[in-house]
Amino acid sequence: MSYRDNTRKINIGNVTIGGGNPIAIQSMTNTPTADVEKTVQQILQLEKAGCDIIRVTANTVEAADAFDKIKSEIHIPLVADIHFDYKLAIRAMEHGADKIRINPGNIGGKDNLIKVVQVAKERNIPIRVGVNSGSLEKDIISKYGGVTAEGIVESALDKVRQIEECDYNNIVISIKSSDVLMSVKSHRLISEMTDYPLHVGITESGTLYSGNIKSSIGLGIILGEGIGDTIRVSLTGDPVQEIRTAKLILKTLELRKGGPSLVSCPTCGRTEIPLIELAEQVEAMLENYQHLDIKVAVMGCVVNGPGESKNADIGIAGGKDEGLVFRHGEIIKKVPSSELLGALKEELDNFGK
Repeated sequence: MSYRDNTRKINIGNVTIGGGNPIAIQSMTNTPTADVEKTVQQILQLEKAGCDIIRVTANTVEAADAFDKIKSEIHIPLVADIHFDYKLAIRAMEHGADKIRINPGNIGGKDNLIKVVQVAKERNIPIRVGVNSGSLEKDIISKYGGVTAEGIVESALDKVRQIEECDYNNIVISIKSSDVLMSVKSHRLISEMTDYPLHVGITESGTLYSGNIKSSIGLGIILGEGIGDTIRVSLTGDPVQEIRTAKLILKTLELRKGGPSLVSCPTCGRTEIPLIELAEQVEAMLENYQHLDIKVAVMGCVVNGPGESKNADIGIAGGKDEGLVFRHGEIIKKVPSSELLGALKEELDNFGK
C-alpha cells in the first residue's frame, strides 16, 4: 500500500484529497486577482483543461475582497496564496477561500498565526504549509551546512508543529525545490515522518521545455513511489500547459484514466509526409475529444506503421501518395495522404458508435 493511501483525508471545497483519493491537479493564476473578469476567465480555461484546484494570490486588500466574486463564477475550489500579511489570510477566508497557503514563519509571529488558525478552525478551512528550498531559515541552513533535503523537511515539520500547537490539524504540506533530486529525497524523508497529505511539484522548474522535463522526472519518481496527493507542474508560461503536462504525467503512471493519448513515431528516411506537422495537428485536434479514453497513433510509414502501433485504438500512417487508416493494427481503408487528418477525425467522431 502506498503512502498516499494512508494520508489523512482533507476536504478542499468539494474536492477530497488524501486517503487514497484521486490525485488532484492544481495550478495558479497569473492575472491580477483584483481583476475579477480576467481571473475568472483564466480559471474557466484551466477548468476546461482539467484543473481540479486553483490558487490565486491574495496580495492586496482588493485581491482578498475579490474572492467571493471569483468563487461565485467558477466551479473548482479556490485557494488563497498568502505571504507576510496575516490580515489578508483572514480576509480571504472571510470572502470564501476554500484553503489558504501560508508560511507560518513569515506572517509576523505566533500571535498572528493564532489569529489566522482561529478563523480557519471556525470555518474548517485547510491550511497548506509551504516551504521552499529558497526560503529556509538561516539556523537550519547553518545546522545542515547548506540547503538540504533534511533541512527542508525539518523546516516544514516545524511549521506544522506551530499550527498543531494552535489545536488545529487540517493541514496539507508542501515541500518544494528547483533541485529535482533534492525534491525527491525530501519527499521520501517526509513520507516516513507524517501522515498529512502532500502537495508535490518541482518549483521554479523553468520554461515549457526545461520545466516539463524536470517536472516529469521529479514527479514521475515521487508519484511512482506512492507519494503525493495533489500536484502542480510549475512552468514559466501559460498555466493551461501546466494542466496538460500534469494530466499526461498521471496518465503515463496509470494514476488517472480518461481522455485521449497520442503516440507518434520519430521521423526517418522512409517518411514521405510532413509527419511533424501532422502529429502536431492531431495533438491539437485531440483537445476536443477529452471525453474519449482512446489511444491514437500517427505513424510516418505505411511499411511498419500499423504493426508498430497495434495497441492503438485508431491510427493513421502516411505514404508518398496515399495513407492508411487502421484500428488495432488492422488496416480499414486507404485515403490520399492529404486526407489523412480528415479521415482520422471521422474515426474519432464515430468512435464507439
